[in-house]
Amino acid sequence: MTHLAPEQAGEAGTCVPASAEAAERKTSPSPSGRRAWLSNRWVPRLAEAAVSVVAALLVTLLSTRIGINPVVRIGQVSGLAQLQQYAALLGLPLLAVLLYTAYRSTPARHQLAKRLVCAALAGLATGVVAGGVVVALQGTPWGLGGQDGDPGALINMANSFLHGEGVSGIYPPLFPGLMAVWAKLRHDVPGGTGYALKDFQIFFTAVAGPMTYLAWRMLLRPFWALLIAVPSAVLFIDPIRPYSHASMLVTLPLLGYCMRELRRAGRRPLRGSLVRGAALGVVFGLVFLWYSGWYVWAAPGVGLLALVLFPWRGGAQARKRAGAFVGATLLAAGIVGAPLLYQMARLGSQHPDRYAFLTVYTDPAYVLGWTSDRSGSVEYQDWPVAGEMAGQTGFALLLLFAVGLGVGLALRNAMVLTAAATLAGAWLLRFWFAGNMEQSQTVQLYPRTTWIIMYCLMIMAVFGMMAVVHRGSGWAERTLRRPGAGTAGTRVVPRRAVAQLAAGMVCAIALFATMGASWSVNRYMPQSDTTSMGIDAYRAHNVRTSDGTCPRYAADGECQKIRNKNWKQAPDKGFWCGGIDPVDWPVVCGIKAPQEELERAEKEKQEEESKDKKAQEKAKK
Repeated sequence: MTHLAPEQAGEAGTCVPASAEAAERKTSPSPSGRRAWLSNRWVPRLAEAAVSVVAALLVTLLSTRIGINPVVRIGQVSGLAQLQQYAALLGLPLLAVLLYTAYRSTPARHQLAKRLVCAALAGLATGVVAGGVVVALQGTPWGLGGQDGDPGALINMANSFLHGEGVSGIYPPLFPGLMAVWAKLRHDVPGGTGYALKDFQIFFTAVAGPMTYLAWRMLLRPFWALLIAVPSAVLFIDPIRPYSHASMLVTLPLLGYCMRELRRAGRRPLRGSLVRGAALGVVFGLVFLWYSGWYVWAAPGVGLLALVLFPWRGGAQARKRAGAFVGATLLAAGIVGAPLLYQMARLGSQHPDRYAFLTVYTDPAYVLGWTSDRSGSVEYQDWPVAGEMAGQTGFALLLLFAVGLGVGLALRNAMVLTAAATLAGAWLLRFWFAGNMEQSQTVQLYPRTTWIIMYCLMIMAVFGMMAVVHRGSGWAERTLRRPGAGTAGTRVVPRRAVAQLAAGMVCAIALFATMGASWSVNRYMPQSDTTSMGIDAYRAHNVRTSDGTCPRYAADGECQKIRNKNWKQAPDKGFWCGGIDPVDWPVVCGIKAPQEELERAEKEKQEEESKDKKAQEKAKK
């Protein structure tokens, strides 16, 4: 089987045999010719992590120098353009170094440069998104959402922690708990938890790229890790709740790494299995406390896969070691995640999810696109936009073709198996909950499977492309080599050419990252339209500051008072036909809208008309 993710750093798309690696080590300079610390294998890895995080935070810090009016569209465009300037000023020199080393430098120096450049680009990608949040919130200390919606619930949960009430229901407690700590340390003023939320929205959006890239580096070489990390981080990250999607981005590679270690556990010493299992369990437990939802969708498929990969026929000793690994992982994860597990066991059945929005009413088999609960003018009849082939777009067909390559050529790889198992389990759960939605009158968050299913498809597609490159290069070396030629210096595809091609592809990923990050950020620029995603930034500009004044760009100098409330579970009112005009409830949801919903809709309509009238009068003046 082609080894798709060797530990050694080599050219993207090449597979280095063990004999070649040994020969390369013999001919490479001894550590005595270098600085001693460079011979430590952890130094490049730590350098990657540091460079990636610094790049993300640096572009975020530079965005604070952008001075525009964020509630005016021209100001927003200027801010987006300046963000691209900063990204270019930081990114172009990195790409220049990568290209120079690919064409002029030694292979060892190029490999080091590629590792560091790929790490930096992963940081820059989400750093631009975080910088866009800084621009959108310029002039207000509040985070996206202000005091309303999910951000308001997080603020209330953090208030509960500050007031000694502890874990809030069955929601993962780590993020609001850290908000409370940060508010106490940094923002000990009225509304401080809301200020802390803004800091966390920016910081965790920025580091989402480095976290994803470093998680994939446990399994893949730099180029391939970057190819998964950048598109997925830019596509899935949600600055309003960056912790939820960041946990999904790292959970999948962690699960793949766990399945790979399970395969190897039977051949490791017992102590090594216990240590590795316990360490993985602690990480899984922390991610579970950070955001637990993705474990629900991954559990059925990954649990079954673990039973398949367990070395049942490997002998008593192998079963003992693998069992120790699994037991240590589950025990450590259970201990760390115990507070939330206890709450779920105690209160889980009391909190059915009835939150409905546009995606709940669309074709459930569509998993290659997402609309939020603020979908603008898009209605369920118009979404998804029909593609050219049975409703599927050209992108969908290309993605599925690459997925087929992954399943056909790389299915023995533990990560491909993990992604396929996760996809299958989430797929079945999605249709189970959707199929029973009318009878149960609950949604149970099944639309969120869209993200994890698409992520799994992207993973399998990249592994499919990687398998084609590796097998293709191996075939070329075996069949196109001239008869009688030796093995030294006679590669059909020169290493230099491979390095140059990989450098060019990294440049293409970097260009996508800047374009994709700008698209992601543009959606959150302040807008007063309550059906747009920009309403969250707009609300942040219309909440009073701790001294009682309105933020600089508050609309007409009017803003909300600070609410200092603890979190309380909202009473269950039955099915909510969210995002649908109350008049259409009988047709869409099969129920009549209650009077309070009709009154609320009428009130919102009057407020919108009043707002439009004021805007027209202001324009005339």
